[in-house]
Amino acid sequence: MKRILIIGGGAAGMAAAVFAAEAGAPVLLFEQNEKLGKKLYITGKGRCNFTNGCGADQLSAGVVSNPKFLYSAFHGFDNRQAVSLFERLGVPVKMERGLRYFPQSDHSSDIIRALERRLLELGAEVHLRTKVKSILFRSESSQDGEKRSVRGILLENGREIPGDCVILASGGLSYPATGASGDGYRMAADAGHRTEKQRPALVPLVTAEDYITRMQGLSLRNVVLSVFDGKKKLFSEFGEMLFTHFGISGPLALSASSYIGKKLEQHPLPAEIDLKPALSIEQLSARLLREFEAAGNKTFRNILPALLPAKMVPVVTELSGIPGEKRAHDITREDRERTAGILKRFPMTITDVRGYNEAIITQGGISVKEVNPATMESKLAEGLYFAGEVLDLDAVTGGFNLQIAWSTAHAAACAAAKKCLS
Repeated sequence: MKRILIIGGGAAGMAAAVFAAEAGAPVLLFEQNEKLGKKLYITGKGRCNFTNGCGADQLSAGVVSNPKFLYSAFHGFDNRQAVSLFERLGVPVKMERGLRYFPQSDHSSDIIRALERRLLELGAEVHLRTKVKSILFRSESSQDGEKRSVRGILLENGREIPGDCVILASGGLSYPATGASGDGYRMAADAGHRTEKQRPALVPLVTAEDYITRMQGLSLRNVVLSVFDGKKKLFSEFGEMLFTHFGISGPLALSASSYIGKKLEQHPLPAEIDLKPALSIEQLSARLLREFEAAGNKTFRNILPALLPAKMVPVVTELSGIPGEKRAHDITREDRERTAGILKRFPMTITDVRGYNEAIITQGGISVKEVNPATMESKLAEGLYFAGEVLDLDAVTGGFNLQIAWSTAHAAACAAAKKCLS
């Protein structure tokens, strides 16, 4: 039967269903949850940062794993087209700091409802509370060997649904409470596909030092977080972060997790925070000299609040090795340089990442080497397509991961619709 079967009713699955139905193909969408877009609902703290308004080069630069693979998909459906799509579907949008796009209402439900409405308008069949067990294939022998092609899907209740094209958009492992189970990896493996090791990404980081947890609740802005592996700098970025009861969180920590996860599985990694990135070490040392000279008879611990948040004062005092009661006029050049060094390279050790319950996305997934980058079709099984987080694709925060979902869904849906309608 010439129709497209879509496994997964998240961002990529819903978008693929819309694109395929708009192209004129019959579409059946299968979602195991009681509603569509369950993970999308909590994206961006419920506000849904659905894309980023950066230029084409920056769009690829925001991708961590396999950015070159997405060249064709981004070219076929870019961030400007994503904005146009939701405006066309009746969602007023706005752009905020960092070129991040949100629905004007700040409600992710507006994005979900817009896609749902369009699916109903187009007559796509949506099957909720319907779990897919496996993808069904037919095999044919030829001079080039055995050829596999899609013939349908098998539901968990034992019912077979025939179809010539399947788009696998089942998501990854992050936020298991939304139904994420990794079933898509198993289905892809059954089709002969290799999967790259999965790990939590865009996730808070665990640190070793007890002084980090003592600053729980403290948020830092306009700092630089850097993470190292020996002499190699794995990550360094300017922005915001937060100290927690287990380590660090916030935008900088989340972004760092995507770049250091693989190395962190091998051994802990040293990290540092530049608390004064606008100043060189020499400029900072000169400022400290001025602060100490103007402080008169103040103690070291009473001078630091002019330079640091209150929660950091006892920690920096401890790390400096300078007695907190030492008077300003007794502070030596060595003391000053040691303090400047700590402010420029505040140390910590990252030992682990938090789990999938706190991870925004999954890093790893179906190997893109076995997928056609222009169409998202499997190179191993005709009629099998992939979209979204199930693939070995991930990006930093700021709307880039949802753009990957829209772009891969568009490529897969258009190619599948063309095949079904030919």
